[in-house]
Amino acid sequence: MRNGDWLTKWEPTRLPTHADPVRDRDAFTARCAQRDRERQSGSGYSFGMFIGPTLVGEVNLNNVARGSLQGGSIGYWIDQKFAGQGLTAEAVVVLLRYAFTELRLHRIEICIIPRNKNSHRVVEKIGLRSEGIAISFLEINGVWEDHVRYEITVDEWQARRQEFSERFL
Repeated sequence: MRNGDWLTKWEPTRLPTHADPVRDRDAFTARCAQRDRERQSGSGYSFGMFIGPTLVGEVNLNNVARGSLQGGSIGYWIDQKFAGQGLTAEAVVVLLRYAFTELRLHRIEICIIPRNKNSHRVVEKIGLRSEGIAISFLEINGVWEDHVRYEITVDEWQARRQEFSERFL
């Protein structure tokens, strides 16, 4: 709840008929159960970012597709108090390693609203490749927003694996 203003501007609008998982324990439990079903089906993987016992953020691999795509999309958030410390970039690199080595995916994307300077710094720090802008890509806080699409393939990961290990792991 402390991060409501910090995060709401980057999130999809919650339907008025759905309870808020931040304020409603049953809704939070249902959200956790949904994440567990995604993991079991192989369509999504969610991980907490912790400093000691304190949850400071989350990094997710969403919309995992097999078949000819073999890819997914990363999303993340971090507590405003811990932003700017490199924790999100480290978490994204750990998730990329998991996606490419454990899940054996081929391509991962991160899509960011052009005005979200903090998220752009994360992918720039990692050095992901921009593939342009997707027009009206996702509904965010009630508005269909363009997103810059950043990508990395398993071949790029393999070529930079040592660099990623030295800088982030």
